[in-house]
Amino acid sequence: MSIETRLFQVRLRDRWRWGGALIGFMFPLRRCVAGSAWVILAVLPRIVGADAGPPFLTNDPGTPGNERWEINIGSVATRAGNADIYQVPQIDLNYGLGDRVQLTYEIPYEIDRVDGRTTSGWGNAFPGLKWRFLDEGETGWQMAVFPQLETRVSRRAAQAALGETDTRLLLPVELARTFGRVAVDLEAGYYTLQGPRERILGAVAGSVLSPRFELDLELYDDRVFGSSSLTTLDIGGRYRLSPAFILLALAGHSVQVSGTATPEWFGYVGIQILLEHGGRSLARGE
Repeated sequence: MSIETRLFQVRLRDRWRWGGALIGFMFPLRRCVAGSAWVILAVLPRIVGADAGPPFLTNDPGTPGNERWEINIGSVATRAGNADIYQVPQIDLNYGLGDRVQLTYEIPYEIDRVDGRTTSGWGNAFPGLKWRFLDEGETGWQMAVFPQLETRVSRRAAQAALGETDTRLLLPVELARTFGRVAVDLEAGYYTLQGPRERILGAVAGSVLSPRFELDLELYDDRVFGSSSLTTLDIGGRYRLSPAFILLALAGHSVQVSGTATPEWFGYVGIQILLEHGGRSLARGE
């Protein structure tokens, strides 16, 4: 595997998490992914309430709310050719300033096994700010911008090819709307400043099957111009354990690969923690 391929996969995987204890259970489900996707599409007209954001790559215009924290802690595993790539943990911190602004900081700890050799270290961090500039309510249009700065990794991590060695700026736009009983989230973004030219496109359509359980389908495309492109399909969900704790999970596979990218299976499991009053108390629901 070339370093170029490895860096492409690191960038694409930075938001997928997967519990190590569940890896042996989830990867045998890969044959069910395509069939399950058709089941979700069949029932979408009867269900509502999809949101992007963790565990998905696609982000949505939503924010935590004033003086509220949304903390996502999880693990990821990606299996691609002769490489196994893990992030344990993947940390995603979000804080609400008012009802429409969110401060974010994301960073993964990488553990890579390539050709029997293991390397580890902190990957690229993503500090950012989201602003929802259009909000027509739950059934209307919502739009946000979410610029994030991808910081370079340390010299040691760069030597181990654990992340991007340039500082880049991701400029995405998020759009959400409910159409009847179907909720859709879309995202499009582009990396600027240093490093390779790259654009992302994502779409999530989801489903609330019960007051506690949500199931969603995501299609995501990441293209590094002149190098690689990877389109993935995944199924994920959220299960509300309590008003303050939500279980997150996802499993998927690449559906189109070009250039130096490698077909892969991937999965995620994590926990979302919701705090209010500036983090002084657990969320108690609406």
